[in-house]
Amino acid sequence: MKNKKDILTLGIETSCDETSASVVRNGREILSNVIDTQIPIHEKYGGVVPEIASRNHIEAISRVTMFALEQANVKFEDIDAVTPTYGPGLVGALLVGVSYAKALSFAINKPLVGVNHIHGHIASNYLTYKELEPPFLCVLISGGNTEIVHVKDYTEFEVLGKTRDDAIGEAFDKVARVVGLGYPGGPKVDKMAKNGKPIYDLPKTHFKDSLDFSFSGIKTAVINLNHKYQDINKEDLCASFQKAVTDVLIENTIKAIKQTNSNKIAIAGGVSANSYIRQAMLNLESKDLKVYMPDMKLCTDNAAMIASSGYYNFILGKRDNLDLNAIPNLKL
Repeated sequence: MKNKKDILTLGIETSCDETSASVVRNGREILSNVIDTQIPIHEKYGGVVPEIASRNHIEAISRVTMFALEQANVKFEDIDAVTPTYGPGLVGALLVGVSYAKALSFAINKPLVGVNHIHGHIASNYLTYKELEPPFLCVLISGGNTEIVHVKDYTEFEVLGKTRDDAIGEAFDKVARVVGLGYPGGPKVDKMAKNGKPIYDLPKTHFKDSLDFSFSGIKTAVINLNHKYQDINKEDLCASFQKAVTDVLIENTIKAIKQTNSNKIAIAGGVSANSYIRQAMLNLESKDLKVYMPDMKLCTDNAAMIASSGYYNFILGKRDNLDLNAIPNLKL
């Protein structure tokens, strides 16, 4: 049930291989967060197959949404806004969520507020830390993005640095595939690295007077080592790769903190679930710097973060019409 002053947003997330719906109160309190994952379906293919992802979203979206309402103990009339992810992501997958949200918005006569998936990842921190408010820095690390973002306000962002080639999550997945770990690569590399030692000195790219990243050199070096030495210790190789990319992340993060004089730093995105990276970020914390990181269940794709971001768009007056479309390459 809701208080008259409460605002409930219904988040809908179908950007990749998770069908998710969530009801969030006032952008901060999760009333439900239902996630139907397709990982077991795509695992045998070694990665997400877009057409299969779309078909599974179609089958799951209505059921997942109704379950989210049931868990939250609310009805459609209690919802103040329908907030779907409209990009970035797989275009077919996005279209399922956007189309469903538009039809639902029209049917229940509630506002439609499209949400940028990347904004949603940043908002996952608001669900974990009720006290967190902008401005702060956010290191966004996922399969499709690697960016250092200055979060100036809830809907105002400035990209300070970004990858010039592979996103960090993409590099994790490629390394995992090469060493025979399969999909999803990130968690498997993390797990294997725990039993290894970072004994291999991998190349790290640095850009003068820039906070940009490059992970293609590290990735290629790992691939070459794996091909050159058939009996190479995979655990040591994973540990070396993980340390190298983390070192680059931390180095640029420290530069960004100094550049902006920020006293708050957050991480977000699927790769923020990596145990080594989380610890490295925590090691930065001091009396002058507070580190924030989302709950593990909110690191990967979910609709609660979309509903949270949608809330801040909604209260600031953003509304979308029924011509809202999926934008697969949507930027921050």
